[in-house]
Amino acid sequence: MIAEKDDPKSPCIEREGGRPDQKIVICGGMLLTMVEGEPPIENATIVVRGDRIVEIAEGRCSGVHGGELIDAGRCLVMPGLVNAHGHTAMTLFRGFADDLPLKEWLFTKIFPAESSFLNPDSVYWGALLGCVEMIASGTTTVSDGYFYQDSTAQAFQRAGLRALLAQGVIDFPAPGVPDPKENLTAGRAFMEKWSGASDLIRPGLFCHSLSTCSEATMRGAMQLSEKFDSPLQIHLSETEGEVMEIATRTGKRPVFYLDSLHLMTERLIAVHGVHLSDEEMDIIGRRGVGVVHCPESNMKLASGVARVQRMIELGISVAIGTDGAASNNNLDLFREMDAAAKLGKVYALDPTCTGAAVVLKMATRWGAGILGLEKEIGTIEVGKKADIIVVDLQRPHMVPLYHPMSTLVYSANGGDVKDVIVNGKILMKDRRILHLDTEEIMWKVRELSNAISIG
Repeated sequence: MIAEKDDPKSPCIEREGGRPDQKIVICGGMLLTMVEGEPPIENATIVVRGDRIVEIAEGRCSGVHGGELIDAGRCLVMPGLVNAHGHTAMTLFRGFADDLPLKEWLFTKIFPAESSFLNPDSVYWGALLGCVEMIASGTTTVSDGYFYQDSTAQAFQRAGLRALLAQGVIDFPAPGVPDPKENLTAGRAFMEKWSGASDLIRPGLFCHSLSTCSEATMRGAMQLSEKFDSPLQIHLSETEGEVMEIATRTGKRPVFYLDSLHLMTERLIAVHGVHLSDEEMDIIGRRGVGVVHCPESNMKLASGVARVQRMIELGISVAIGTDGAASNNNLDLFREMDAAAKLGKVYALDPTCTGAAVVLKMATRWGAGILGLEKEIGTIEVGKKADIIVVDLQRPHMVPLYHPMSTLVYSANGGDVKDVIVNGKILMKDRRILHLDTEEIMWKVRELSNAISIG
């Protein structure tokens, strides 16, 4: 079971963020602030005090004394990546049900496995493994939707990652909520427990899809999201079959149906958006709904290709997510960016579509915006939260360096990340995660996986 020291209410837990007087100095290298129109800064110095960035200077470190030093020489410094959609604890099912159509994969493999195997303990360790994987590959903020989210929250609290964690809501018996009539009650309890409990964790709700949630459930979820001032997440138009099912049942395509329920608002985060008509995208743009693109999962499940370039042209806010490890099978956002850029080009037969700069914005500032965190993270600026990663440029596949954004999107991978800071706390330094026993976590998940039937 989960140890008492991991309980966020326990006095034994190590609180997130650095002490108010703690100082970190990131020295040297090229700084990519991701501020619109701002060029890279050579030989930058960034000073962090507590959980905030307090100084950014150009030129070699001089006159900077005290604090912990991070040597970023011959590296690129940038905002931590934002994974705008995932099911972190699904690391438990990585490789469990590959090469299947989405509906068969979900209803004959994943849902039954979740029903029989998930519990607070397994979700905790699966989520903690996902946190380790994301820290090691430069993700500092995650939007997650799953079951037993109290356990997920405890894992994220221990790992020190920033997150929007949403309790899954579905009109079927679900892990932790065997009676579907209690789905919103469970969601409310989770939001009440975690609202204001952590500077890093924001609670929310995740309606699985229009195929699995009734009108009453979705309306109730939106009311709770409004009450707690949190985004509401939903899988939307992921497959053609889903679109046809909703149109047959309601007489409307999914976006029109949601709009008729007054649920298409700036609070809604629509994930996938693969099969959207031009008219639906127009509504999404006018209503201010954010869309999360999950290219690798969409490719693996053969769901189709989201028209991201068209969305951006219409002014829709688009972020990027990995989805769960059961349909990806990794949580490396650098690989996701590469896939997003190339998939957009081959779909449009246009090499200028979804360029590196656009995709990098999706993984940083645009992702922060969709999660409602644009005032705190997504760019490196004085006064913002210190969520920063350092990427090693001294790798054969990173040399030479002509255009930093292109190198990050087309050449880099998560293994190139050298240092990770979240909320002013160093989580990884020189590729060594400082506060988690990764061997123990991997061993625990291997042991848990032995109980999963793959028949």
